[in-house]
Amino acid sequence: MRRLFPVTDQTVTDRPATGRTVTDQTVTDRTATGRTAADRPATGRTAADRTAPPASVDREWSLDELAAAYAYPEAEPGPGGPRVWLRANMVSTLDGAAQHDGRSQPISDATDMRIFGTLRALADVVLVGAETVRQEGYRPARARAEFAALREAAGQAPAAAIAVVSASLALDWSLPLFTSPLVPTIVLTGAAAAPDRIAAAEKAGARVVIAGDGMGVDPARAVRALAELGHTRLLTEGGPRLLGQLVAAEVLDELCLTVSPMLTAGDAQRIAGGPSVAVPHRFELASLLEERGFLFSRYHRV
Repeated sequence: MRRLFPVTDQTVTDRPATGRTVTDQTVTDRTATGRTAADRPATGRTAADRTAPPASVDREWSLDELAAAYAYPEAEPGPGGPRVWLRANMVSTLDGAAQHDGRSQPISDATDMRIFGTLRALADVVLVGAETVRQEGYRPARARAEFAALREAAGQAPAAAIAVVSASLALDWSLPLFTSPLVPTIVLTGAAAAPDRIAAAEKAGARVVIAGDGMGVDPARAVRALAELGHTRLLTEGGPRLLGQLVAAEVLDELCLTVSPMLTAGDAQRIAGGPSVAVPHRFELASLLEERGFLFSRYHRV
C-alpha cells in the first residue's frame, strides 16, 4: 500500500525520465492556486495528517499504521457537549455499483477488509440499516487483541456496539447480533413502532432507542441519541438507503470510500440512495491510499 495524498516529502517516488516528481507537480499546482496544505482549516484533521507512515514504499501497512491513518479527529468538546463525528465506510466499483448480487463482498478485497476491521476497531458504535443486516448477515463486532490497548486508552468498550436502524422492527431476533453480542446491540426506531415488536427486541437483549416521532427514524435525532449514550465516534456501513438519509440530513462528517477496480454493469445500487438533495454537498479529500489498483479515499465535509 502507498499513500498518494496528502503529498509530503515522503510521497516522492522515483524521478521519471522528465525529471519531474509528484512533489514537483504538487508544488506547481499549489503555486498556481495559491493554496497549500497549511491553508486548510484545522477542523477534521487527525493525528494521521501529522504522523503518516512512509508513503512511497509499496508494502503492507501494519494495523497500528492503519489506525493512525484513520484516527478520528482530535477536537475539544463544543458548547453543546462532546463533539460527535460520523463517518461512513462504503465500497464502489468503477461504474458506481455498491453491491454485486446484493452484497458488497464480491467487489471488495483483503486490504479493503483490513481497513473495514480497523474502522470498526476505532468506532464506539456501527450504525447500519435493517436491510443491510438482513442481506449481509450481520454479526456482532468482536474484540480484537491488536486494538485492545488503543480502545482502553480511549475509554471505549472492548468492541463497538452495533446500532440497527429499523422502522418496522421486522428482524430475526434469534440472530447472534441480538442474542450474544459482546456489547448490547442498539435498535433505533420511531415512536410509532409496534409495542409487541419493541418487546420482542428487548426480550432478545437489544436496547431499543426511540429516535423519531412517527414510524421512521430521524437521522439527526439518531446521532444525538447515540451521543447521549456516550457514543461520539460513529461509523456507518450503510446500506445505500441509510447513507442517503444521513447525507440528506447533513449529519455525515466523513466518507471513507473504496474504489474497486471492477466493472459490474447491471442496475446495482449506488453507495447512497433515496431522493436527491437540493444542492450537492461538497466534501474535501483528506487522504488517498492505493494497493493493487484499489483506491482507499477519505473525504471530509467542507
